[in-house]
Amino acid sequence: MIRKAVFPVAGLGTRMLPATKAIPKEMLPVVDKPIIQYAFEEARDAGIEQFIFVTGRGKSAIEDHFDRAYELDDALVKKGKMAELESVTSWLPEPGDLSYVRQPEPLGLGHAVWCARHLVGDEPFAVMLVDDMTQGGCLRQMVEAHRETGGNVVAVEEVPHEDTGRYGVLDPTQDDGRLVGVKGLVEKPDPAKAPSRLRVIGRYVLLPEVFEHLGRHQTGAGGEIQLTDAMERMIGRHPFHGLRFTGQCFDCGTRLGYLEAIVACATARDDLASGMRSILERYQ
Repeated sequence: MIRKAVFPVAGLGTRMLPATKAIPKEMLPVVDKPIIQYAFEEARDAGIEQFIFVTGRGKSAIEDHFDRAYELDDALVKKGKMAELESVTSWLPEPGDLSYVRQPEPLGLGHAVWCARHLVGDEPFAVMLVDDMTQGGCLRQMVEAHRETGGNVVAVEEVPHEDTGRYGVLDPTQDDGRLVGVKGLVEKPDPAKAPSRLRVIGRYVLLPEVFEHLGRHQTGAGGEIQLTDAMERMIGRHPFHGLRFTGQCFDCGTRLGYLEAIVACATARDDLASGMRSILERYQ
């Protein structure tokens, strides 16, 4: 059973400047909810009970968003805006379900995950990168795959060959169309040498042994402590699979990916779909 999820949210969001100069990138809205709330709800729907946010300087807005806003609640009650009140309170976690730990230096994703080691303890856990916003219950499908295989699971999707240099890419073995055996991981390979077109998206279910490898603080691509490198060291020691999940992924760390997420969410809502499509038609 996967009970805990780690959310590395200490990044500066430089790909989305100037919007992220004063606002955490995780708090950018997709329609009427911040990106991080979508990730939180995905984790909760997958059965996660404890949510661990690895934060940094300037991220207090995230903590405020997951807290009660008593002045706002009181104002909404007095004005009889009960639907609005429910929209800001109904999804909040129970007291004690959220934990926060600081990443004091930007030393890489692997270092951010390592900072959560004492809160995770000795049990399998999930890692969720908020920039990758998914639809279709990606983490729930991964938890099911972990239950089947008993090992590490990463979510994957196929990308154009020329884009493989932007991601961590699988070196696959057997492939049944849903689960892909993993014999290697390559971080941002030269597209000419990429072992496949299967890129790892920001969803992981990992065994706690990963902390042993991260604790060595060995640097990789970009001079950072890479989570991909630590995962690769577990290949062959435990089952390791990539999961082609059913659904979609939007890279909200890029402008076009972020805009696509907004369009996808708006057109999936009964109250917005027709109007959104009309707007899009005007700009064709």
